[in-house]
Amino acid sequence: MSFSARYDEYARPRPERSTQSSHFLAPDCAGLDFYALDRGLQDLLRLYLPAGAHAQLLPQFQRMGQLAGGRLNTLATVADKYPPVLHARTRWGEDEDWIEYHPAYQEMEHIAFADFQFHAMSHRAGVLGCDAPLPPVAKYALQYLFVQSEFGQMCPISVSDTSIHLIRKFGSPALQERLLPRMLSSDPAVLWKGTQFMTEKTGGSDVGALETVARHADGIWRLHGEKWFCSHTDADVALLLARPEGAPGGTRGLALFAMPRRLEDGSRNAYRIVRLKDKLGTRSMASGEIRLEGAQAYLVGEADQGLKHMMEQVNLSRLSHGVRAAAMMRRCLNEAMLAARHRRAFGRDVMAYPLLRRQLLKLLTPTEAALSMVMAAADIMRRAQEGDSAAAQGLRLLTPLLKLRTCRDNITVATGAMEIRGGNGYIEDFVNARLVRDAHIGVLWEGTSNINALDAIQRAVRKDRAHEALSALLETRLEEAAAVPAAWRATLRACLRRAVGLAQAVGAEEKHEAQVRRAASALYYASAAVFMAWESCQPGVDARRLLLADAVLRHYLLPADPLRDAGEGGETQGDTLMLQEAPLTLAQVLPALAAPA
Repeated sequence: MSFSARYDEYARPRPERSTQSSHFLAPDCAGLDFYALDRGLQDLLRLYLPAGAHAQLLPQFQRMGQLAGGRLNTLATVADKYPPVLHARTRWGEDEDWIEYHPAYQEMEHIAFADFQFHAMSHRAGVLGCDAPLPPVAKYALQYLFVQSEFGQMCPISVSDTSIHLIRKFGSPALQERLLPRMLSSDPAVLWKGTQFMTEKTGGSDVGALETVARHADGIWRLHGEKWFCSHTDADVALLLARPEGAPGGTRGLALFAMPRRLEDGSRNAYRIVRLKDKLGTRSMASGEIRLEGAQAYLVGEADQGLKHMMEQVNLSRLSHGVRAAAMMRRCLNEAMLAARHRRAFGRDVMAYPLLRRQLLKLLTPTEAALSMVMAAADIMRRAQEGDSAAAQGLRLLTPLLKLRTCRDNITVATGAMEIRGGNGYIEDFVNARLVRDAHIGVLWEGTSNINALDAIQRAVRKDRAHEALSALLETRLEEAAAVPAAWRATLRACLRRAVGLAQAVGAEEKHEAQVRRAASALYYASAAVFMAWESCQPGVDARRLLLADAVLRHYLLPADPLRDAGEGGETQGDTLMLQEAPLTLAQVLPALAAPA
């Protein structure tokens, strides 16, 4: 039996006809086209991509959508059940620690690094037949589709991509010549994948307390110490922070290094993978602990600017985490919608029950908000890369807001979708259990919720004044949404200004630190509502996005009385429209706006 035939059963769609009553069970999304399912993504890609780029890349979006629901879905299911295994020695007794991966994981690597070349698409021409690097909107859209089936593999993809960015920006010409041809290759025999090791036993967020030491002798830097949580443990190049001997304590004394797994003569560098982590989620991808025993490394940038350089990678990774969280929410929503539309209980379709419909709306609203925030942030990143300083300032604040809120919302959405499928959602045969497990890593990797909220409010707002650029952009978007009633826009504008004022007030004094998450969440939801309202007015975009903006406004930004009369809490006309499958026009949507004007 071939590998494919042996494991296809893990993701086989529900039989349409059966003598064993399986047709009573709700189907799942296995075998579906994830691009075709996602009208919101289709609309926003047409909106945010130039027409020529959209036409050229549309076949790739469609191909990835089919892969994500088909072959990739099967591979991800199998790889999650057969996690990597660490071998400390070769069969000859040599200390040559290596990690064994299941063939399903290796095939996903080929799709990511050789076929789609995710790691290189921001950095060089030639990827997917394009004569220039892909714009951020296109890259993140492809990641968004990929992650709907496989979350673990996105870590090696992202850290390879961001490692290339740091070496291109801060590495010496000699270091770039040594590493970049390998790191940008699409040939698996040549390619060097990248990673980032930061966490030590002293802590993850408290980077200044790290204990790894860098010693310089005979023109070579050697690293000594341990790294406690190393995802993509066996990458070919690891970027990591260490303190050169004699450097001051705290973050000011840290330098950034690039550490190859193998030296130029092909021998193994002097560090060991001590063990792999037994993780709650992301089981397909290896995370482990390493011991540095005089490993050779190359200095990247200035020796006293290590943390500043590394934070560029961290911020890019945070943005990628927002994309991943949005993607997993979409998969959860799709699973929940499919289950709800194909289940019957007590003689009725469950979609007809008001309580179930209310639960679906609680999944739909944050999922669509996350998609709009991802696409808007990616478009702002493009403008920043083209030299727009205001866009760069706006992105500075949007990045931690996106990471904070999407990763937290993802946990809620994943749990709600599992509940809608019922008991099968708790069983590992279905994807919901994996989605719940994987969702939780988002609030840990690249800074906890507290760290991202502090970065947004106490640094981006207070120190960098980034809210001024973001606020100006959002005010412009509101003005451009002229088809929306002025009174409704005035309500949203008032909420936006209050959210900005709250962020300023909380960031102004240390005594308000306990409020930073509340302030950051308010800014996130105000931004999402503005972007969705603007999108709804653009040609070719489903006007449902205005109802979604209205839902964000009502449920996240405006005051609500938890003891209001029973008659005031029912399903609104807008709620009913949002759960319909057909696209909506502004003429249908405007009378259904429910937020007070």
